[in-house]
Amino acid sequence: MNRRELIYGAGLFAGTAVGVNAMGTTRDSSAPDDVHQEALSLADYEPKSMLREAESHVSRSRYPVIDTHTHITYSAKSISDLSLSADRVYLAKPEELLSVMDRKNILAMVNLTGGYAQGLVDTVSKYQKGFPGRFYVFTEPIYEKFLEPDYPKLQALEIEKAHRDGANGLKILKALGLYLRENITSGKLVTIDDRRFDPMWDVCAQLNLPVAIHIADPLAFFTPTDRFNERYEELHNHPHWSFYGHDFPSVAELIQARNRVFARHPKTRFVTLHVGNLAEDLGSVSENLERFPNMTVDIAARVGELGRQPRNARKFFDRYQDRIVFGTDATPDDTNSMQQNFCDCMYEVYFRFLETDDEYFDYACSHIPPQGRWRVSGLNLPDGILRKLYNQNAARELGIDL
Repeated sequence: MNRRELIYGAGLFAGTAVGVNAMGTTRDSSAPDDVHQEALSLADYEPKSMLREAESHVSRSRYPVIDTHTHITYSAKSISDLSLSADRVYLAKPEELLSVMDRKNILAMVNLTGGYAQGLVDTVSKYQKGFPGRFYVFTEPIYEKFLEPDYPKLQALEIEKAHRDGANGLKILKALGLYLRENITSGKLVTIDDRRFDPMWDVCAQLNLPVAIHIADPLAFFTPTDRFNERYEELHNHPHWSFYGHDFPSVAELIQARNRVFARHPKTRFVTLHVGNLAEDLGSVSENLERFPNMTVDIAARVGELGRQPRNARKFFDRYQDRIVFGTDATPDDTNSMQQNFCDCMYEVYFRFLETDDEYFDYACSHIPPQGRWRVSGLNLPDGILRKLYNQNAARELGIDL
């Protein structure tokens, strides 16, 4: 007789099965349930934590913030992340953004998706020139002209023009490596380290323009959307976010291609977004930071990842405090990604995470965690690191005076 059978037999011998509840009292488990509930769907499951923990409300950042990763505009025509038109869609008026910025102590927002050609000129005029010191704008590649025989030279010249028009840097969406193909939207995928982009990287170095580069999404997006996937709900709700299968490269392959670019262009400064696109593996990110002096990282939309490994994350911030910039991925009216929906609450989550030692709190302003079913703990960073993270490192990268 095994242990389970022995215990079961003891219960029968006693004449009843007895359970002990959380208050230490006994309950007769043989009694019928008063209510027979139907199965609860995962989408309707919203458990309330029974922990009694300190809850800090940080309504304003301790020091002025430069949010280096926002999306205030986007292309009027795009396929996946491929911008195929210079025309811009404006998600919010400057005055609407400034009201939140002033309440939260946001000194400036960097609009990474400022576009190119006339769209860039219009965006710079509307935000950057209209409100000096509060908005900065990056340009983007002109993928719609990728098939032109002189594209490498044309793209480099367009970066020079964008710089003259007021662009403060170049934004590379994950279109390069995951969506751009030899015929723009069809054919073989174009790799991140394709030599046709070398003149673009070089001219950014010559003009001292930082490159904000996004090459991959969370690791779970590259695995099957099944019961083992920690982001099952997110991918179930947004199946087109999955990069599992087909001809998509792995995260490791994407990072290797990106690293070859870093090695070939040591004078070009790269800001690797979303904690180097590998927040789940800070050890690997650290190795890349050690290997490439021209690399920095931002923390945009990765509080959920950093906050579930707070001790490891704190060590990471301590070691690389001069090479991390503040960013959120803030996008006005982005109800599909609540962790980056531009609002007061979004910023308050970041401030609580960075400035307090609170434990086990939500990383997004939503009833159900949007990225995974977990909560986070704060880092309680010291003032010296907070100053660097909130504005000093960003000011250095953007070449602006505080």
